[in-house]
Amino acid sequence: MPDHTIDPSDLRGDCAQCFGLCCVALPFARSSDFALNKPAGTACPNLGSDHRCGIHADLRGKGFTGCTVYDCFGAGQKVSQVTFGGQDWRTGAKKDARRMFDVFPVVRQLHELLWYLAEALRMPAARPVHPELRRAWERTDALTRQGPEELAALDVAAHRQEINVLLLRTSELARPGATAKGGKSGGKGGGKGGGKDRRGADLIGARLRGADLREASLRGALLIAADLTGADLRGADMIGADLRDADLSDADLTDAFFLTQPQLDGARGNAATRLPDALTRPAHWTAG
Repeated sequence: MPDHTIDPSDLRGDCAQCFGLCCVALPFARSSDFALNKPAGTACPNLGSDHRCGIHADLRGKGFTGCTVYDCFGAGQKVSQVTFGGQDWRTGAKKDARRMFDVFPVVRQLHELLWYLAEALRMPAARPVHPELRRAWERTDALTRQGPEELAALDVAAHRQEINVLLLRTSELARPGATAKGGKSGGKGGGKGGGKDRRGADLIGARLRGADLREASLRGALLIAADLTGADLRGADMIGADLRDADLSDADLTDAFFLTQPQLDGARGNAATRLPDALTRPAHWTAG
């Protein structure tokens, strides 16, 4: 890692150091995830004057499942305490509050990229690109420390695309079955397991019980409500995969990479689901 490192805890939301930015800056629509409509820049009615959620202990029961699967990757405390130096949007000037709400989603995207880059730097298979990954980490970290005006003007999509090239290379190095000639996959997208290419695939509600998805690329795949019970996902690239309501009971995600806590929080699973060491078993998963 670069000399100026970021503590892993800095890439997880710390609500005690944030002014409830996700509850104000972001919009949501009434749906199965949210019990009401809320426009961007308007405080959620459940947000208290102390910036704490009044129904945090019963968000799912009150119809706010979407809140339980959200993680700002530490952007909330960065914007609150670093970008705006501890200035509360409630007591500051309205123009500063608006700028804070504009900047928060930008920093959130940058912190998510830092999460992926930090994971890639921990992967032995990615050593050939570690120097490039370190430089990308340093550039991205520096961007998060810019002032409000610079952050608001940042072309995040362009920066994300630049980083994505490195993350794709990391994925190829970490999944030898995806490109090995004569291997069990027979190359990109072939055979069982061994590096299947399912990037962006529409697998909504798919029956994948017991599927061999070792070293598969599931980048951006739609796995909403898919049955992945007992599936073998060891070494799979999970970046951007939509796992909302997917059943991961008894599945093996050991060494699956670019998998985030929000993805797991949106899925279903049980005590037998095997997870990467860096992630936590969601409290709502069943014990069986």
